[in-house]
This record gives sequence, structure tokens and C-alpha cells, in this order.
Amino acid sequence: MKALFYTREFPPYVYGGAGVHVEYLAAELAKLMEVEVRSFGDQDEKTGNLTVKGFPYDNPIFNNSNDKLKAVLQTLSTCIHMNADEIDADIVHCHTWYAQFAGIVAKLCYGIPLVITTHSLEPLRPWKREQLGRGYDASSWVEKTAIEMADAVIAVSKETKEDVLKYFNVNEDKIKVIYNGINLEQYVVTNETSTLEQYGIDISKPYVLFVGRITRQKGIIHLVNAIKYIDPDTQIVLCAGAPDTKDIAKEMETSVNEVKKTRNNVIWIDVMLEKHEVIQLYSHADVFCCPSIYEPFGIINIEAMACETAVVASAVGGIKEVVVDGETGILVPLEQQKVAPFEPIDPDTFSKDLANGVNKLIRNKELRMKMAKNGRKRVEETFDWIAIAKQVEALYKSLI
Repeated sequence: MKALFYTREFPPYVYGGAGVHVEYLAAELAKLMEVEVRSFGDQDEKTGNLTVKGFPYDNPIFNNSNDKLKAVLQTLSTCIHMNADEIDADIVHCHTWYAQFAGIVAKLCYGIPLVITTHSLEPLRPWKREQLGRGYDASSWVEKTAIEMADAVIAVSKETKEDVLKYFNVNEDKIKVIYNGINLEQYVVTNETSTLEQYGIDISKPYVLFVGRITRQKGIIHLVNAIKYIDPDTQIVLCAGAPDTKDIAKEMETSVNEVKKTRNNVIWIDVMLEKHEVIQLYSHADVFCCPSIYEPFGIINIEAMACETAVVASAVGGIKEVVVDGETGILVPLEQQKVAPFEPIDPDTFSKDLANGVNKLIRNKELRMKMAKNGRKRVEETFDWIAIAKQVEALYKSLI
């Protein structure tokens, strides 16, 4: 059996959770079958059963396109190019809307069964209109078409499955819940501190950590607004880069600069670090905070838990299936608007609740350590890529 992955992200070009998912799932599946990955980029490599080929995204033909539509037009163009080479796979598997148009074309032109993994859903990310303009209507159409014509849909959490059923016309029998996973040998506690030293993090004092992109979805602005309520001796480490838009980049910069006027222990690392560097940050953090307002799964939480760090996270989406409240971390209630843009009804209360959760764990070392150990155990029992790859393999076999 041979599987063909279509994806926007693949090493060395990974910036989000979907890219992490594709990287590790492809590697694990390649132990079970032949896997070909076609991605956005310039990759060209073959290792054992895994073949990776990149296709150009920055096409000069779009240089004069509307700024917001450019990304969508480039994406559709790349998806066409990804189908130019002959396909000899038994199954085609798409990740995120960026690659789903390639899957649509492959199914129609080559007659291959199509699998879609729903890492997130466009109807629940209305802030993307800031980024794409009317292109958001195009991305939404691509996603809806792909999901509804797919032979199988993988939902990364039970709540994501419910969202698929709510927003799309899909037979429930076609939806399979398969969680994200983690490499348990790679994500382990390390004593290395070079990254902390490089960015001026004081290892003798506690710190709360955020890791993620600067986007509405990740809720980072709510965490920045919570800083004024966090104990003044607690360092705040924001490992946050790749802003969705210039506007949110400016909002982030303004918010952080305002906070820095009253405290000097806020450290903003505005680049996407290498894995070994992020693992250092996870390993030495006292608390990891995930303030997302929308999160189908939240792979960053299992990364933190694997590195034995207690988590404070918003009680939304798949996070509620990952973080066990009171055992591996603290879930913070989030009362949201019922219509777009799904922001907190009372942002200040949400920020205060995040801060209260962080303060509670910082002040209680025994509870914090207990949650850290429980988190590692939960990850080992539930989120191992080896078992997850076998579930995906079984799904493929059922479609062929």
C-alpha cells in the first residue's frame, strides 16, 4: 500500500501544529507502508519508504495580485502543480485547506480515495477574513467541497467531529476520531539551558511559557492582558512568531510594550525556534499556558505535558480531551460569543482566570509537580504516534 500526502507544511518549513502532525505521522506510517509527501516548498529527498517533493509557492505571476487574495491564488496554483506528476498511490490524504484543492483534483482526475484530516475548520476561524479578505470565501469553499466529497474524514478530537457534523453535510459513519500524537523519545525533560541563557531567562526564578503563532485563534493577546494579574516575581516567556497579519503583529507589539512599562521580566522570543530549543523551554517552565479561543486539539499541550510541565489552558475544543482538569493541569472556563468572531464575552475576566490558574500552580509546588508527572503519564498512555499510525493504516485499508 502507498499513501500520498498533500500538505502545505513539511520540514524544514513547519510553523504550526498541522505541520508537526504531518511530519511525525508520515515518518511513522513510512515504517508500515510507502509514503509520498507533496508539499509547498523546495524539498527533494527520499529516505527508505518516505519520499518528499516540494512544489513552488511564490510564483512571480501573482506579484501584482491583490495583497489579501494573493495567498489564495498562489495556493490554488500550487495545488494544481502538485497534481502534475503522475500519481501511483492507493490513497490520497490531505492536511489543511491549503492542500485540499490538490486532493479534490486528485480524486476527480485519478479516482483515488480521499482522506481529509480536519486540523481546524474555516467556519470557526472567522478572523481569517482579516488575513484573506474575500479569499476567506474561497478557502471556505475549498474546505467544504473537500470534506463533503472525501471518502473518510479524520477528526483530531471528539469535539471536532461534532463540529464537522454541524457545519458540513457528511455522513457520521465517514468520520473517524484519531488524536494527534507525539514522539515520546524526542519530547523528554532536558537539563540543557543554553536557550534560556541565550534569551535571558533567569533559571533561579519561576516562569510561565507560551509557545505558538501570533494569531487570534491562539489567544495570545488575552495572555498578554493577563500578565498584570500574574505574580510580579513570575517571568513571562512568550515564544511567539509568524503573525497572521500586520495588524495583529502591531497589536501584539503594542500590548507587550505596554506591559513592559511596569515589569521587566517579560521575555518575547519573536522567532520560531528549533525543536530542541523549544524542548528546553518546556522542560524548565513551571507552567505552560495555552489561552486559545479555538483549538481542535492543541498539540502544544501534549508537548508541554511530555516535558513534565503543568498546563493552564482554556476549556475549548479538543483541549478538554487532552488536559485533565485538576490532574494534568487547570482548565479555564471560556464563555464565548455565539457568533463570529467567537471572542470571550468578557475578555478581562478570561485574562484574570488565566492569571489565577498560573498563580495557583506557581504558589503550590507540590500540586505543580504532581500535575507534571501525571501529564507525562497521560501522554505516554494516549498520544503515542506508533499507535496512532496503526489507526490511520487501518482506516486506509478500509477504503481500498
